[in-house]
Formats: sequence, C-alpha cells, structure tokens
Amino acid sequence: MWSNSSAAPFLLTGFLGSEIIHHWISIPFFTIYLSILFGNGTLLFLIQKDHSLHEPMYYFLAMLAGTDLGMTLTTMPTVLRVLWLDQREIAQRACFAQSYFIHTLAIVESGVLLTMAYDRFIAIRSPLRYNSILTNSRVMKVGLGVLMRGFVSTVPPILPLYWFPYCHSHVLSHAFCLHQDVMKLACADITFNRVYPIILVALTVFLDALIIIFSYILILKTVMGIASAEERAKALNTCVSHVSCVLVFYITVIGLTFIHRFGKHAPHVVHITMSYVHFLFPPFMNPIIYSIKTKQIQRSIVHLFSVHNRA
Repeated sequence: MWSNSSAAPFLLTGFLGSEIIHHWISIPFFTIYLSILFGNGTLLFLIQKDHSLHEPMYYFLAMLAGTDLGMTLTTMPTVLRVLWLDQREIAQRACFAQSYFIHTLAIVESGVLLTMAYDRFIAIRSPLRYNSILTNSRVMKVGLGVLMRGFVSTVPPILPLYWFPYCHSHVLSHAFCLHQDVMKLACADITFNRVYPIILVALTVFLDALIIIFSYILILKTVMGIASAEERAKALNTCVSHVSCVLVFYITVIGLTFIHRFGKHAPHVVHITMSYVHFLFPPFMNPIIYSIKTKQIQRSIVHLFSVHNRA
C-alpha cells in the first residue's frame, strides 16, 4: 500500500498485551479526561468572570489551567482513538505536530510553576510593593516570555523529524507521539536529537526546579522572621496550593526519569503507566488542589452555584 516505507504512517500502541480489554481501560481514561476538562475549564471561567480574582496570582493560575487543557486536548484524541476504536495509524506530520505541542506544553508548565513561585516570593517578601512590582503589563510580559521559551526552544529537535527517512519499524511505544520515540525510528544521524533534549530539560525543567527551591528557602527565611505565629501560618498557607502543584508535577517528572533511566528491564506496562501518570495526574490534581486550598476560589465557586440556583 505504501510504496515508500519512509512515508508510511506511524502506528501508535496502547497497553501492549491488553488489547482485548482496551474498551474497559478507556472508561477511566475518558472519566479522567472529562474531569480535567471540567476542572481546568471551571478555573478559567471563574478567573475570567470574578473580578476579585483579577490578580497576578490568579492570572498565573489561569495560565497553568490553560496549559493543562492544552496538554489534555493534545493527547486525548489519539489515546481514546487507540483505546476505543483500535485505530493506531497516525500520519507522520500529525505525529510530529503532536510531539511538538506535548514537549512545548511540558516546558511551558514548568515555566508557569516558576512564575507562580516568583509571585509568592514577591507577595511574602515585599507585600507592600506587590501591586507595583507585578503590574498587569509585567504579568503579560512574564507570561509571554514563558510561552515563547516553550514554543521556540522545542523547535530545533522537532524540525529534523520532518526530513529524516524512516526505514525501521514504524511502531511507537505510546498512544501519542513523543520525540524520543519517533527519533529512534529514523535511519539517520540522530546525535543532535539525543543531546539537545538533555541540555534543554536541564536548562528549563530542572533549572526551574532549583530556582523554585531557592525561592522557597528565601520565603521560609522571611516567614520565620515574622513575630506573630498566626501571621506566619497565614503567610505559609498562601503557598500551600502552589507547593502541592509543584510536588505533583516534579514527582511525576522524577518518577518517569527514573523509570526510563533505571527501569529498562521493567515490564512495558510500567513505562506506559508512568507516562500516563506524568501527563494526566498534574492536570487532574491542579484544579482540585486550588479548589480545596484557596478560599477565594471556594468563594467564587459557591457564588457561581448560588447565582445559578437563583436563576
């Protein structure tokens, strides 16, 4: 059918060896995807509608919710198509595009978490200057910088995928396209594609993590200098939601990294499951964390439902 094997579509893979129960596996996946769309969509709606949430902290939260929605909408179509319909084929260009958005949004999410740490740092270290430092224009510039870093930095390793010949097996190991999966199928020198992502992740995701840790060391130093125990607790409480989201994101990143690095002999299902945990758990948990831990979000949700009931 495909005279040029290099132009043939790639084949996505669900849970290898469990194809007979893919329909059952799709039910929790569909439920999680719906929960992510509803939770993050609700956060965006509340922040847009409620003027009391028009503050830098919630603008950055809106960026986080938007990034999580983008990641979900990027992976959801192919995952559900494989699990529901057993349609594994994906055109090469569509695969490269999906890979680009997956890796871009992962870096954007790391950057958003960093900006949220900066927001908490300013709020606690310089509360009187908070509004003068984080003006709307500065928030927009920071947000644009985070987006540009993500969307530009992932172009170099993705572009070569478009002109690489593919003469090996066209079977991918996930139900979505990842750069590291696709490049292994190329019949070309992929040294750059091996080295660049390592440097990129070190200079973005892991550097972001170090800066976040350093910022919270400074925050703790400031909080410990507050005389009132009640004020100390109040200051730390404003950071709980963000710290929880940071832990959720980076624990899944570290877990996935360890599985790929040290779990080469682990069953295939372990690698696949960790990948899904990495891509689904943070978007699923972030709106729950902020809804439970942030009083302003809780009040906005109560107000939304009370207005709806009166209507």
